[in-house]
Amino acid sequence: MSKHKATKEEEALTRIAIVNGDKCKPRKCNKECKRSCPVVRMGKLCIEVETNSKLAWISEVLCIGCGICVKKCPFEAIDIINLPKSLEKDTTHRYGPNSFKLHRLPMPRPGQVLGLVGTNGIGKSTALMILAGKLKPNLGRFDNPPDWQEILVNFRGSELQNFFTKLLEDNIKAIIKPQYVDSIPRSVKGKVNEIIERKNERNVKEQLCNLLDLANVMERDIAQLSGGELQRFAIAVTCMQEADMYMFDEPSSYLDVLQRMNAAKTIRELCEASKYVICVEHDLSVLDYLSDFVCCLYGKPGAYGVVTAPFSVREGINIFLAGFVPTENLRFRLTELNFKVAENVQNDASESEKRATTKNYPTMIKKQGDFKLTVKAGGFAESEIVVMLGQNGTGKTTFIKMLAGILKPDGDAQMPLLNVSYKPQMIAPKFEGTVRQLLHAKIGASYVHPQFVTDVMRPMNIEDIIDQEVKNLSGGELQRTAIVLALGKPADIYLIDEPSAYLDSEQRIVTAKVIKRFILHAKKTAFIVEHDFIMATYLADKVIVYTGVPAVDCTCNAPQSLLTGMNSFLADIKTTFRRDPTNHRPRINKENSLKDREQKAAGTYFYLDTDDELGDEIVSKADKKKREKANAADAKELARETKKLQDAERAEAKKLAEEDAADGK
Repeated sequence: MSKHKATKEEEALTRIAIVNGDKCKPRKCNKECKRSCPVVRMGKLCIEVETNSKLAWISEVLCIGCGICVKKCPFEAIDIINLPKSLEKDTTHRYGPNSFKLHRLPMPRPGQVLGLVGTNGIGKSTALMILAGKLKPNLGRFDNPPDWQEILVNFRGSELQNFFTKLLEDNIKAIIKPQYVDSIPRSVKGKVNEIIERKNERNVKEQLCNLLDLANVMERDIAQLSGGELQRFAIAVTCMQEADMYMFDEPSSYLDVLQRMNAAKTIRELCEASKYVICVEHDLSVLDYLSDFVCCLYGKPGAYGVVTAPFSVREGINIFLAGFVPTENLRFRLTELNFKVAENVQNDASESEKRATTKNYPTMIKKQGDFKLTVKAGGFAESEIVVMLGQNGTGKTTFIKMLAGILKPDGDAQMPLLNVSYKPQMIAPKFEGTVRQLLHAKIGASYVHPQFVTDVMRPMNIEDIIDQEVKNLSGGELQRTAIVLALGKPADIYLIDEPSAYLDSEQRIVTAKVIKRFILHAKKTAFIVEHDFIMATYLADKVIVYTGVPAVDCTCNAPQSLLTGMNSFLADIKTTFRRDPTNHRPRINKENSLKDREQKAAGTYFYLDTDDELGDEIVSKADKKKREKANAADAKELARETKKLQDAERAEAKKLAEEDAADGK
């Protein structure tokens, strides 16, 4: 490459240096970054770090992007990233030197729901804070922040200029439903009824309490509410208030499929001609259902985030899954996230025959206070994943605890003796020490096994958090650690309760693939409770459907095939799904739409039949196999007939030859 061309490419890039505050420990290292930097050796102050410093400081102006400091840092705390120069003018906010940087902003439209999709740590919450007026954008100048006049000039010519003008004139009142509803009891005290009565500015209390199923918890104290009840309470309080902009940060966590649908309907009802509604959601089927248009966020978590232009819902989610933005001709992920459900859902008859049922459990009854759970007898095979579907309070966790031996069934029913590994729904870390020490103490053998490292630990990104204190981990990091711990323990059955909680949409798909591959290769069985429909569909070989009145009297049915189970479960909650032809992800049909009415009339709530493209693919594969078998049989028959004919011809020729010889004589 010529020197001139290299200089032009260098000019086309802008460089950012990121120093991770959690990992950088100047008091515990020999300042390898500063010692090895070629710019510092030339006498320029590119990296500044002392023994008493809390963090290293890197000059982005002087940095030449050699990457030596990145390799030399013993704690892997440094990242040097080259970005296109065109993004420099689009910088919206930066928190400080060598820290996270957000480029561009999503633009909400009045009367429509804007959905934001992206990984954790990519700037979605930062964008919400700026649009709500709770964080002033500094355009990347954290040392010399601009005034509002300059900010308005920067957004001149875009819809955001009018939006920020309204925000400055106090014409926009914004309400945010927080991401972590667990922290609500610390800041809000009192009874549910009192708070709802106080916040009921739109006079929709009765309607929202019925739709979000809050009637049973009205007299309870906030501190006594479960995760799902807190989530529904937070959505109800947000929707009851009078505002110009409503923001929902992950409104579906802790909720079951029916509650997610009701929450989505509640959010959609807020759409009025002058109201802005923004929703951040990791459950892609729910985001698809409640949004009118979508903005994707890409970049490197914790380093920088870029907001794309708005797309239609289907196109936006497919762009995120494909990892390619066609409007910018930019690939932000090397691998495409795909749902090859054809391989997972429809097992060949031969494969089903091979999977002989290895263990059975009897009909059982368990009473806990006023709640009664009846478990119908069933069985499971090795290399099989059984997904449990049902509303909250139907006894899924109770059944899992019975399988694990934590709870004993009433009466004489005996559970088969099984070696069990259990990942609970709620994770409360008590371990004193780092993730490395925890893994070494709990799963020492698996932790050093090369196959386990390749199949489980590396895809789950455990290396990034291995030296962090367990008590300082975020929700998503704790979830990933808990799943690795559960899979690392040698067992016959793996019981995993809500593996998607706190994970972003990308991590959910990766986690589903990791669990699927591990169970298949280890020839074990997994029972999984999951409310994210895309993840449940991807994982399931068999389905257990729970029916009855939640928290009163419920029945756990025997395991059944995915198609039958999904159809009966979706018929209970009156929801239909179709499949996206591009990547086969399940999509919720809008209520009373043409597709919804057609599928309900035909009784196909879950699409996997011959009318669907996916079904066609499966049927064509089955037909192909039949044809191949038929062709093989025909070929054998043809070979036999040919041999007979050839033998007859040889005999005839021999006879003629003998007759000719006799005539000659």
